[in-house]
Amino acid sequence: MTMTDHPPARAGSKTIDAGLRLLEILREHPDGLTVSQLSRASGLHRNAVTRHLTALGRHRLVARDGNTYSLGLGIVELNAAVLHRLRQAAAAELQDLADHCHATAFITVLDTEDEAVVLTVVEPRGSTIHVAYRAGNRHPVDRGASGIAILIGRPPRPGERRAVASARRVGYSVTFGELQAGAWGLAAPIRVDGRPAEASVGIVTIGEQDETVIAPRVLAAADRIARLL
Repeated sequence: MTMTDHPPARAGSKTIDAGLRLLEILREHPDGLTVSQLSRASGLHRNAVTRHLTALGRHRLVARDGNTYSLGLGIVELNAAVLHRLRQAAAAELQDLADHCHATAFITVLDTEDEAVVLTVVEPRGSTIHVAYRAGNRHPVDRGASGIAILIGRPPRPGERRAVASARRVGYSVTFGELQAGAWGLAAPIRVDGRPAEASVGIVTIGEQDETVIAPRVLAAADRIARLL
């Protein structure tokens, strides 16, 4: 072997890639899969799948219930750390956005393939009237400006709403009264290193606002938060 040969690195990279593929497959099957099902879905040999699951299980990233494997609590802990980092990165940007737009600003994250959840909310300082919006609120990902904004930062889905396709063309989404009567929202996807969006940033107000003024501020906030991450 010469000094320029690096087979261990290549093998290790393939091992990590295979393990991540299994985690991604399990993410799409919350009720769990057997080794045979994972083997068919991943294209890996059953023995290789078993080895990877054993390693992932040692780190609590995979849990076993009889012959079925699903994502483990270690994933939840990793996710909590990522969400904490997102909150920290977004805090100052959200306050600035809320104050300049005189509106409630918020971050929404993709929780499942079909559902979004509000991660953090900031109210404008000095405003006497604004929309009350609670962190933890859930809604279908294809409803509301924030959910649609996440979708336009991801590959198109079959059967998408026309509103999603329209928003994808301009780079942000605008809705009125979809999640709350009388509420106007505008949101943009947060794209990190060109990866599919997992979150969006937006504002919500009572009554329609000037889109030409609000949209550039929201888009700029999304870009700055992405760079911080």
